Formats: sequence, C-alpha cells, structure tokens
Amino acid sequence: MKLSVNDTPREVKEGCTLQQLLNELELGTTGGTAAAVNGQVIPRKEWNECTLHEHDDILIIKATQGG
Repeated sequence: MKLSVNDTPREVKEGCTLQQLLNELELGTTGGTAAAVNGQVIPRKEWNECTLHEHDDILIIKATQGG
C-alpha cells in the first residue's frame, strides 16, 4: 500500500497502523513525537487503532532541544 510520510513516498503492508509505521521508523516508543494523518493530529493513545489507507498523507514531527 502506498502512502506519503513527510512528503516521501513509502510502501507499507495492508492494514498497517500508525503505531506500526512509527515503530518501523524507530519513532514509536520515544517521547516528543507527534503525528498527523491527512492533516488531522492523532493523539498518541490512538496510534494503535489508527489504520492507515492507500494514499494517506502522514506528517511526523519530532521535538528537539535547542538553545
């Protein structure tokens, strides 16, 4: 199944959840990560239930410290 992650095409298996995608990207267990699907922010507690669909547009933001 094809979708876009931060404007980069990516293929995932059918039925993939947002949590599974973030785990594949090694971002699923760390704090400071936010994700949106088709412009809608998905709360972390819903990542496991959020099933992705063909052509979804995923935006992932990782907080960083700076000064």
